[in-house]
Amino acid sequence: MIFYSKYLENSVNEIAKLPGIGKRTALRLALHLIKEREEDVYALTESIINLKSKVFLCQKCFNLSDEEYCEICRQIKRDWSIICVVQDVRDLIAIENTAQYKGLYHVLGGVISPLDGIGPNQLTLTSLFERVAKENINEVILALPATVEGDTTNFYIYKNVKEKVNKVTTIARGVGIGEELEYTDEITLSRSLHSRTDFEQAYMKRDK
Repeated sequence: MIFYSKYLENSVNEIAKLPGIGKRTALRLALHLIKEREEDVYALTESIINLKSKVFLCQKCFNLSDEEYCEICRQIKRDWSIICVVQDVRDLIAIENTAQYKGLYHVLGGVISPLDGIGPNQLTLTSLFERVAKENINEVILALPATVEGDTTNFYIYKNVKEKVNKVTTIARGVGIGEELEYTDEITLSRSLHSRTDFEQAYMKRDK
């Protein structure tokens, strides 16, 4: 790809580093920014800088937050006796968009995947187990992807919390095998939450 400006080339190269964006799309976006009003481009730049410098991880659940604790963890009306365990923030947002779940969350930051070099210590599992031990948690909902890695992580969590809570459940398999929660429509996800089943029964039934 031929460029006639080093600044344009640098912008295209940086934009192309974003996931799902190739050089042609990056060029189209860069050219669009050139045509935009200067104040609009500065507003975009400032928002990206603030995104990097002023957005933190919640100290309790590891959701994204502008403060020490995220808005969900600060809501008194939430059911603090239930924790829904998700892979990442995108899954949390997907569940929140259903407007059907009123408990708390715990964002793992991934799933156990030895082939990718991701073990329990690379995730926020220790913090999850500490929450279960110290807080008055009645139920842990496992809402991880229906993949081998997701199931491995589910079972690891189950072994570590089953003696400390009354219920360990998993969302119903209305969510397809191998499907990511963030791409599941809200109705299906809502039904999967409402139809969640006891983890041990679901795991043993599928294992037979």
